[in-house]
Amino acid sequence: MDRRNALKLGVSALAGLYLSPLLGQSTILNTPAFKGFFEPNWDSLSKYQVPDWFRDAKFGMWAHWGPQCEPEAGDWYGRGMYQEGSRQYKFHVEKYGHPSKFGFKDIINVWKADNWNPEELVNLYKNSGAKYFMAMANHHDNLDLYDSKYQPNWNSTKMGPKKDIIGGWEKAARKAGLPFAVSVHAAHAWNWFDTSQGADKDGAFAGVPYDGKLTKVDGKGTWWEGLDPQDLYVQNHPLSTKPSDRSSVHSQWDWKDGASIPSERYIEKFHDRAIDLIDKYNPDMIYFDDTAVPLWPVSDAGLRITAHMYNKSLQKNNAVQAVITGKILDEQQKKAIVWDIEKGQSNAIEPLPWQTDTCLGNWHYDRDVYNRKRYKSAKTVIHTLIDVVSKNGNLMLNIPVRGDGSIDELERDIVTEIGVWMKLNSKSIYGTRPWKIFGEGPQQESAGALTAQGFNEGKGKPYTSEDIRFAQKDKTLYTTVMAWPESGTAIIKSLGKSSPHHTDKITQIKLVSTGEKLKFKQNSDTLEVYFPSQKPEASYANVLEII
Repeated sequence: MDRRNALKLGVSALAGLYLSPLLGQSTILNTPAFKGFFEPNWDSLSKYQVPDWFRDAKFGMWAHWGPQCEPEAGDWYGRGMYQEGSRQYKFHVEKYGHPSKFGFKDIINVWKADNWNPEELVNLYKNSGAKYFMAMANHHDNLDLYDSKYQPNWNSTKMGPKKDIIGGWEKAARKAGLPFAVSVHAAHAWNWFDTSQGADKDGAFAGVPYDGKLTKVDGKGTWWEGLDPQDLYVQNHPLSTKPSDRSSVHSQWDWKDGASIPSERYIEKFHDRAIDLIDKYNPDMIYFDDTAVPLWPVSDAGLRITAHMYNKSLQKNNAVQAVITGKILDEQQKKAIVWDIEKGQSNAIEPLPWQTDTCLGNWHYDRDVYNRKRYKSAKTVIHTLIDVVSKNGNLMLNIPVRGDGSIDELERDIVTEIGVWMKLNSKSIYGTRPWKIFGEGPQQESAGALTAQGFNEGKGKPYTSEDIRFAQKDKTLYTTVMAWPESGTAIIKSLGKSSPHHTDKITQIKLVSTGEKLKFKQNSDTLEVYFPSQKPEASYANVLEII
């Protein structure tokens, strides 16, 4: 709490003045945050309440798409291409040339997004059951994918596609009637790009620096003449002292473990870019790929951004309708923003709404995943959604987008199949709340514990018809049998007459996907539900409506 108390700030009567937690001096911000009920400290922000639209939506889809998708070689390409001997380094040298001659800035230049049709994709996702849509506004590669006032050259309207990517996604989402979210990752460019400061240790280019330290004066006669690569790479700073392996940036995600600490200029520029994004595009939700909020605990910039968004929403709507997510939160922080678990699930009903985010393949498009047909199945996605909803959570699913702005036919088929199940069973998802327990069965006993910010998905046994998940809405209990019972009978222990969770007499049970009334027998220790002989479509998760 000492660090938090030190970072609490008294808002100045002069708009835009604050006490810098880094330098201890007054600074005029380019973009002063919106003042109001919420102040930029955890105590004030913990008065936040999650809006019902988010709690009711349950299922969103995400386009985690930017210039790193252009090579179609997977996640963190902008970092990996500078790691000698890595898969992405070898790919880069073969396709584009050595990173001393063709760096990430040059990847941006060849990214054109020629086949991007945001309206078609957003409508596909809506028709497949998504109730909100999220687009990436920037990644750790530091390129803003919008008309960015404070990143005026290195943004997608000025180079690469020369398109307002966020503007296009927002227009499509609004037209489809979906809440619009953005994901913001750029706070970490400071350390994430440090591999670009390196050089090969072996071979013909041994000792030749990569392009991460280039400046404006180096651009004469190039396509980027007049631009400063340091506005993108921000590598005019010492490398982190630990860990010795510069690929291990994960341990420094919270700016500890010897991480190089960003300058005040870097921090305030990030702050201004985020405020500009909020004010121009009015997102309903921001996903921060950060421990808590951006640049915490070395700066209160993320707290100021959060307060700004809440206060702006409060003034506009007379209640806060905005959502902000962050990772690895303590109990107070979970009250202030929504806890996001990356590629993982809680193993209990959480007292506050939360979200898991995952992807069909890799976060950035990877041609290898396509070639090997390694996408998650619609069945896996639906099982994840049902489990998450039973525990008071939402699922945000990334559909990887190719460099040209399209999705491939395998992804399209999976998204369409998800829609088949959702059209038949979505009443058990939307607008529901957790029941007394989330479920029963052997799968949960084998589920992996959360590690770091998540990463426990897929570690349990496959679901069977013995695995049950619950959710409720009004006076209806939705009970999902997580596989088709081949014996013809589903056994639900938690709904026996003597169960401590059972309170009301069951009068009717329907199979939601068909509307068929099912026969059942309620014993002292179990509820037996007799399934029809004919399987419905998408029978890998079978919802019972119990009245």
